[in-house]
Amino acid sequence: MQHLLHLNKDRRLKRLIEQQTEHPAVKKQKDIVFYLCASIMSQQLSTKVANTLRQRFLDLFGGRAPTPEDILAIPPAALRSIGLSNAKVGYVLNVARFAVEQGLDYRKLNKMENEEVIAYLTQIKGVGRWTAEMLLMFGLGREDIFAIDDWGVQNAMIHLYKLDRTDKKAFREQLLKISGKWSPWRTYACLYLWRWKDNSPGNAVKKK
Repeated sequence: MQHLLHLNKDRRLKRLIEQQTEHPAVKKQKDIVFYLCASIMSQQLSTKVANTLRQRFLDLFGGRAPTPEDILAIPPAALRSIGLSNAKVGYVLNVARFAVEQGLDYRKLNKMENEEVIAYLTQIKGVGRWTAEMLLMFGLGREDIFAIDDWGVQNAMIHLYKLDRTDKKAFREQLLKISGKWSPWRTYACLYLWRWKDNSPGNAVKKK
């Protein structure tokens, strides 16, 4: 595996990688609307609660991933009834509305560069850079994304590289310097970092 050979050049990261019993893979999720809705619903929740919400959401539509039109047609009260806050209901509807008006087709996004995708998606109220980066990783399968604002990634790097986040500017510069050496496989590095104490996106504090 080419990415493994490259990442193992970082001795500290290599020690973390060697603790893994299996190696993560970057996969694609072509239903962009559902991915974004599920990501918004899971923000700042444990993996268990997020999975429950996701299933309740699917159950509203007969167990299948809804179209944007399906989401817009359902009463907001039904979305609140599954445990979504008023804010998250609004954000989910924003995603569906944007998909109808502007388009959230996998093929369209797949033709864009990373920063283009982020700029396009963050037009949607409720979708911030972190959520867009997660979609780049887990939706579009991009292999060189570094989620600098993810607390799981930050906590693992603080542990591995003995960093201090007191000075936020200096801390970010350190994160970028270290992660720069992992390119063009930074997504895989994040996957390994999330496995430190199961700091996965579902378990870490997230930023939109």
